[in-house]
Amino acid sequence: MHLQKLGEDIAILVEGGRPHIGCAVLSVSRKSLTGDDSASCTTSVLNVTGHRDEEICRLLAETAAKKYGVTVTATGGFHIDHITPEEIRDVMDAVRSIADEI
Repeated sequence: MHLQKLGEDIAILVEGGRPHIGCAVLSVSRKSLTGDDSASCTTSVLNVTGHRDEEICRLLAETAAKKYGVTVTATGGFHIDHITPEEIRDVMDAVRSIADEI
């Protein structure tokens, strides 16, 4: 993962396994619609047909947008042939840890 500040905003490039672009996620920070003044965001996603990279990129973009109150884009992809459900869980656990440290 590579993180780049763009003025006040953040761009995140994700790659793992066979690098590619599988999706692009844009998260725009805002206050929650619950009225409790908590941080939230509005997110838009573009996926390449047949790709499932959104879960990784969305988690990173939304976490950073809420934490810093800025606009964040995350793009890239993560591909491992014949990945198992257990390996997917391990990858997502690692991504959650990374997101917490952004």
